[in-house]
Amino acid sequence: MIAKIVALFLVFIAVLGVFGKLRFPGQKRLASAKCPKCGRYRIGKGPCPCGKGGKA
Repeated sequence: MIAKIVALFLVFIAVLGVFGKLRFPGQKRLASAKCPKCGRYRIGKGPCPCGKGGKA
C-alpha cells in the first residue's frame, strides 16, 4: 500500500516537472519589457527610470 502511494507521488511530481518546463504565451513579451541594465520592468514606451536602459 505504501509503495503505491510513493509511486503515485513520484509520478505526480514528474508530471508537475513536465508542466513547469512548458513556456507560457506572453513570456517573451514580458522578458523584453525589462530594462537590460537594471532588470526593472519598464511601463509604457519611454526609457527606464534608471537612465541607463534603452528605449522600448
